[in-house]
Amino acid sequence: MAEKTLLKLGALKPAPGSRPKRQRIGRGHGSGMVKTGGEGGKGQTVRSGGGKGPAFEGGQTAWARRLPHRRGYSQKARDRGAFGTRYAVVNLQRLAQWDPAIEITPESLKERGLVKALLDGVKILGTGASLPAGLRLRDVVFSQSAREALTAAGAQIEGE
Repeated sequence: MAEKTLLKLGALKPAPGSRPKRQRIGRGHGSGMVKTGGEGGKGQTVRSGGGKGPAFEGGQTAWARRLPHRRGYSQKARDRGAFGTRYAVVNLQRLAQWDPAIEITPESLKERGLVKALLDGVKILGTGASLPAGLRLRDVVFSQSAREALTAAGAQIEGE
């Protein structure tokens, strides 16, 4: 008869690596578990949101509070989005094929695809384009060279 190996309680042990070695506390600085021994601190450091902020200067008045107090926006280093005027730009050469019977307004320029978005207004730039006579423009801004070219071509400008 084949011999049976009996399992004894004293011979039981966990699979290798399944039980990590316990952390031994208070065994020197090299262990990293000295002083509080994993228990953390007390007082301010334990509290939620406790500790000093990134701008804390050891009790000295913080940098942001030492600055002179100013109010509102600065016009000198201004943000273009808050104070600048942004124009949709059209070059004079694009108006060379324009039908003089149709008045040139920001809306008519957008309808015909010369401008994508109206922004804060439409500005016409450029020189030297041969323009049709009798153009009528309303609610549009011009560069000086574009104004001279349009008046030389006999355009009527109203309501800038």
